[in-house]
Amino acid sequence: MTFLNQPASETQITHRARLWLYALGAAVLLFLVLPTLIVVPMSFSASQFLEFPPRHWSLRWYDAYLASPAWMHATATSLQVSAFTAIVATTLGTLAAYGLFVSNLRWARAAMLLLLTPIMVPVILIAIGVFYAYVKLHLLNTLAGLVLADSMLAIPLVLLIVTSSLRSYDMNQEMVARSLGASRPKAFLLVTLPQIRVAVLTAAILSFLTGFDEVVIALFVSGGANATLTRGMFNALRDQIDPTIAAISTVMITVSSLLLVGSQLLGGSKGG
Repeated sequence: MTFLNQPASETQITHRARLWLYALGAAVLLFLVLPTLIVVPMSFSASQFLEFPPRHWSLRWYDAYLASPAWMHATATSLQVSAFTAIVATTLGTLAAYGLFVSNLRWARAAMLLLLTPIMVPVILIAIGVFYAYVKLHLLNTLAGLVLADSMLAIPLVLLIVTSSLRSYDMNQEMVARSLGASRPKAFLLVTLPQIRVAVLTAAILSFLTGFDEVVIALFVSGGANATLTRGMFNALRDQIDPTIAAISTVMITVSSLLLVGSQLLGGSKGG
């Protein structure tokens, strides 16, 4: 009870006065996590069909996933796309964030808004536009096409994260390096980049997750030998109720959660 009477912030509002806020936050969190709490147990069911709660427990659907050449190939494709997306989006996004941040040009803000457009436009519209563009460029069902499309969605995230980090960085450190004879690229690589490395790594993780979890664009531009895991899951769910999907979903949830926890730990280590 002593904890409830302690100040929750510098405004001296007690935890007791914020109980309603804590309850609301817990309810929202439960609503967001509830699908996961249902999918994960379903993946360990021994039933031939999706059921919750499982009457019998088994790893048969994980065995089915790992033993399937089609699922393994789709998983490998998704990992490749995600890795290349992280490299492309993090590199281009970091350079764009730095360039726009240090630029004194009047159109820098307009350029920033333009680069952020992909997160403001419905993904389905982007997917349709990319599809018609790829038809003319012969990039449909290619690994390069997937990487470029996913990078377009990930670059805005990199821009926001890196720009936020640059705002808290003292650019005088880079200016000192340049005054001592270092070129701007060398000063950036040796002075600025190490200072914002946590933000860059966090952006890379989120870019990886963007490529790993994206399904809408994958439905439009991937297929054949370069079909992604999410596309395969969508098609399997549409054509038949296969419990293997629950096992794959659990694997994806675990990978995404571990990477997000890693990004939070990186941010916490920087704050410490």
